[in-house]
Amino acid sequence: MTAKDNLQNLRELYGGAGAEKMYDPEFKKVADAIFTGDRRPPPYSGVSTFLDASYQPHAPENGFEGIDVALIGIPMDLGVTNRSGARFGPRAVRTVERVGPFHHVLRTAPLTEFRVADVGDVPFRSRFDLKGCTEDIETFYRKVAASGVVPLSVGGDHSITYPIMKALGAHRPVGMIQIDAHCDTGGTYDGQKFHHGGPFRNAVLDGVLDPQRTVQIGIRGSSEYLWEFSFASGMTVIHVEEVLEMGLDAVIAKAREVVGDGPTYLSFDVDGIDPAYTPGTGTPEVGGLTTREANMILNGMKGLNFIGGDVVEVAPQYDPGTNTAHVGAQLVFQELSLLAHAPWFRKKIGKH
Repeated sequence: MTAKDNLQNLRELYGGAGAEKMYDPEFKKVADAIFTGDRRPPPYSGVSTFLDASYQPHAPENGFEGIDVALIGIPMDLGVTNRSGARFGPRAVRTVERVGPFHHVLRTAPLTEFRVADVGDVPFRSRFDLKGCTEDIETFYRKVAASGVVPLSVGGDHSITYPIMKALGAHRPVGMIQIDAHCDTGGTYDGQKFHHGGPFRNAVLDGVLDPQRTVQIGIRGSSEYLWEFSFASGMTVIHVEEVLEMGLDAVIAKAREVVGDGPTYLSFDVDGIDPAYTPGTGTPEVGGLTTREANMILNGMKGLNFIGGDVVEVAPQYDPGTNTAHVGAQLVFQELSLLAHAPWFRKKIGKH
């Protein structure tokens, strides 16, 4: 075919056509779910929700009926040891537009493939009581677990993951892939064990997190002396320097080896990424992962049996450019896209 013939062919197929005229069946399926003719809702219009998912605040009282995945906000940061502000993380992540709908590496458009809803925020009895808030989170997530719905959560500080794990791991301990600057396996500080520096020690000691199936990636900074429990319990710790030495393929292979095919939780603290990309966080540590490295690591987890996940420590007031919130929203989309390939979840929703 000559260049002239090729041009004529392209004009006949695509000239003047919009999203309604697609020939690749994979792309057409996504476009048909999003567009009406050549129109789609403006991303900056309407009420802001996580990933523009439907807003169903009454879902908890209705037993999460008709939902496969619940996107949940946890606006609580009473557990921080440095800068506060992660309580504003869910609101900031909800305001981010143009995330999704199609993940070009994982080849999925998750919001069109299963039922996803933003079910609002965890209700708290008191904004001043850290122990009480921790109990409220566990109570809420026990209802989520009982319903069979998969939770993806936006914090809030990292202390929120402990009560989530108490709910999800109540009947069998879960494995975990954690991307973070800090291991968060410290002990009691100032008479308090529910802070964001110790959720995973608490979870292991409560029998809901399996340390032998836990890998912590991107660890760095001056708090290494606080993470003795990670090494003593048998967690796999991959410092950020080792990420560079090993290479991403080896890091991915090691993480997959550690968690195996059992139920696995994915917890992503945005301070795992270098503050050049995510300055809006309470305990920034220089020398972290790039956003590209983080995405590639997550992409490499395709096919693992994730049963839930979170993105934590977005504190938007330290980032006037809103980049941290945007990264947070992209990470939620990554976690949702990974769920589309979790074997147990695909079986549950009838995809093979």
